[in-house]
Amino acid sequence: MIHTSIHSVDNPADPSALAVAARVAQLLLAEHERVDHRDLFAVNRAHGALTEALRILLRALDAEVPRPGKLDDLGERCPAAHPEDPTPCDGPAVVTILDSRNAGANGCEHHGARLLASLDGGRVYPLPDAPEGAAIRVFTAADGTRPFPWMDSPRTRPSQRSRAENRAAGEDR
Repeated sequence: MIHTSIHSVDNPADPSALAVAARVAQLLLAEHERVDHRDLFAVNRAHGALTEALRILLRALDAEVPRPGKLDDLGERCPAAHPEDPTPCDGPAVVTILDSRNAGANGCEHHGARLLASLDGGRVYPLPDAPEGAAIRVFTAADGTRPFPWMDSPRTRPSQRSRAENRAAGEDR
């Protein structure tokens, strides 16, 4: 007779829960260990995968941090937030930002605008439950936002300035 048992991830005393969590973490780390940091979407996917792996491990150890009702209470931000951008979200994810190859990330208005400003050929779409005008506000904010605005480097080339700055100077980005 073969004896099998089902182990719950919610039971921290269950050694198989930890083993499963460790295996998931290993797989996610292997998949996202090497990321082209020039690809914002790859960086965001890797960040999300590694964050989830840590959550699973903490849950298996019964040390999970309670998830707040408000984004950013524990440093968690929307998927459109670049890992090097220190600014907090300004609310829930309300838009999807797509790059020229249709890879995308959902974001709050603030990070959506910053991501859109950092992309060539990016587009913004409202999520189904977004407040009216969210995509327009993101598009408008992105127009006046410099690419990678958290970087403190001189902005001398058109690709380093906002679209609005380039229009005022008569240059295309």
